[in-house]
Amino acid sequence: MPTIHKHPINLLLDWYRQMRATQPVYFESRYGCWLVFSYADAFHVLNDPVTFSSEPSEREDGRQPGILGMDDPRHRQLRAIIHQAFTPRIIEQLGPRIIAVTNALLDGLQERGEMEVIQEFAYPLPLTIIAELLGVPAEEQAMFRTWSTALTRGFQPSARAARPQAYEENERALRSYFAQKLEERRRAPQDDLMSHLLMASVDGQKLSEEELLDFCKLLLLAGHETTAHLLGNAVVCFDAYPEIAKQVRADPALIMSAIEEILRCFPSVSGALRRATRETILNGQRIEPGQSIMVQAVSANYDETQFPDPEIFDIQRQPNRHLTFGHGIHFCLGAPLARLEARIALPLLLERFPTLKHQPEHSIETIVSPFLVGVKAFHVTL
Repeated sequence: MPTIHKHPINLLLDWYRQMRATQPVYFESRYGCWLVFSYADAFHVLNDPVTFSSEPSEREDGRQPGILGMDDPRHRQLRAIIHQAFTPRIIEQLGPRIIAVTNALLDGLQERGEMEVIQEFAYPLPLTIIAELLGVPAEEQAMFRTWSTALTRGFQPSARAARPQAYEENERALRSYFAQKLEERRRAPQDDLMSHLLMASVDGQKLSEEELLDFCKLLLLAGHETTAHLLGNAVVCFDAYPEIAKQVRADPALIMSAIEEILRCFPSVSGALRRATRETILNGQRIEPGQSIMVQAVSANYDETQFPDPEIFDIQRQPNRHLTFGHGIHFCLGAPLARLEARIALPLLLERFPTLKHQPEHSIETIVSPFLVGVKAFHVTL
């Protein structure tokens, strides 16, 4: 099988390999946090929410942390509420709509004979699906892309770092939008996720207004950012390895294992931040209470002790217990939807455009930050 190339993660693999071998738990003074590189250590941190908390030590805006920055028992209660509104049955019923949206996007591209994958395919598909689930009208969905881009790229790894003004402005705009829509649903409920969240409860307790707004924001981000990066990375892979694309066309059942290998090799979220609640020893390093720990998910996914020949892209890899969607109580809420959308959309793309190929005159535009790594633009001929 071929070695992975054509992706910004390649810039990091040598460093990750060196750190796993020499300093698997390393204090990075620039960010004021510990970096965790090995699979075993990463799994341990994610699997122990008592010692390694998701709750920040403080928030400058005074608000309570959302579900991503919350520990049990409240985290478990909120997760139960969201599962009432975002059930596996609801997700599976989206199949026909995902097919229709995918075909509509591809129909519009076929005559042109080319596309920019991220802007014209990878983002519009999941954004349309999650926006429809939330009950957002089609004419208002373009705003979501602006807000989502700002919110996913505008934060810093330190809880105390000042967020860029653009982040704050876009977050306020998003919350204001959802506050208005939630008020409309209170007056006239509909069959959408916002209405279901308003009605959902655990032990007779409903979500507060702050929690409702946090959930809507989370559903927007988890419901389409995860899939957008997965779809974009998949097209890069199929272009780089045309023989694998040919195998998937011939046997569509291979798409499931191909998706898992794409997720392992190209996780869009490169890290998960935790905070030590007590003094602990991690792989020989003493971590003090209150110190931050950044799990390096990309490095863990390339750990030789867990994945034989980790730098080989192998769609037959079994087992494939990657940490791309996290692990433990904070396992990604958007994972089932991302897998479903990719499972449906990618075979349709490969079937309709068997000669899909990267346009060499356009370089691959990338995103590389402490938390995000991926493809920002990828031009192909259809």
